[in-house]
Amino acid sequence: MTIWFITRHPGAIEWAARHGIAWDKHVPHLDPEEVAAGDTVIGSLPVHLAAAICARGASYFNLSLDMPAHLRGRELDADVLEARGARLEKYFVKKEMP
Repeated sequence: MTIWFITRHPGAIEWAARHGIAWDKHVPHLDPEEVAAGDTVIGSLPVHLAAAICARGASYFNLSLDMPAHLRGRELDADVLEARGARLEKYFVKKEMP
């Protein structure tokens, strides 16, 4: 079982390290085909990728934070993530067929 940390943001990596969050593999972008049943994926994924990893039997923890409009599109450091209430939240995402 592998713990994946999916982020391209140095601030997120530093924030996770400050909180003692451990991972086995860090990649900036996820290929869901690499994830196996029983794996854990941490990051802020688009919903279709979160659904794909959940369908493979992996757990998904979203790196969530309360982001005001003026911070969107900016690189955030670990201190800003702390101030904005960054946290890991477990989700199960399932694609529903029409």
